[in-house]
Amino acid sequence: TMAEELAERLGRRLGMREGDAEQQQQQQDAEPAPVTPGSPAVRALGSEGSPGGGRRLFSPAAEFREFSRRQLRDMERLFRQYDAGKDGFIDLMELKLMMEKLGAPQTHLGLKNMIKEVDEDLDSKLSFREFLLIFRKAAAGELQEDSGLHALARLSEIDVSTEGVKGAKSFFEAKAQAVTEGSRFEEEIRAEQEEKRRQAEEMKQRKAAFKELQSAFAQ
Repeated sequence: TMAEELAERLGRRLGMREGDAEQQQQQQDAEPAPVTPGSPAVRALGSEGSPGGGRRLFSPAAEFREFSRRQLRDMERLFRQYDAGKDGFIDLMELKLMMEKLGAPQTHLGLKNMIKEVDEDLDSKLSFREFLLIFRKAAAGELQEDSGLHALARLSEIDVSTEGVKGAKSFFEAKAQAVTEGSRFEEEIRAEQEEKRRQAEEMKQRKAAFKELQSAFAQ
């Protein structure tokens, strides 16, 4: 009948509308986020999320207003350069390589202490945000002059001063001092290695003496 035909047409039309709505929702779900997932800004907070369960967006320019955009770009470039795993973090081994390349190699304990000083989320590696904290502390004069972080900030060639020529002068003076610190770190590492060799040699001599003593008793 005509009524049944109208009902059938209406049912098909409603079905098409529901299908279109479902397809539109799927397209919206598939759309990419407005921020590149691989950027350090997204991963700077590591696995921390917002109260709703999503990952919080980190904006370096908004949080670190004391630095110019050029300084922040230089810091991001340096971070990316030594983030060998491209995972948005600098771990212990990557930091070890970084300090060696900068001319201020660190002991294993020294590297762990460097991370610990700015590791706010306690994941034993540096996010981009924690990396920026190093330069914030350096600019504020909050780093020990003989610390690894102080050497990193000075040897990175990123001038965080804002005092023009005077700031540049103090920067290069501090860099020269950091080079001296790097030499001292190298001396400490060599001393550690020499101590290990000495202990190994003493152990070898004790074993040899023990074997001689055993041979003497066996005769």
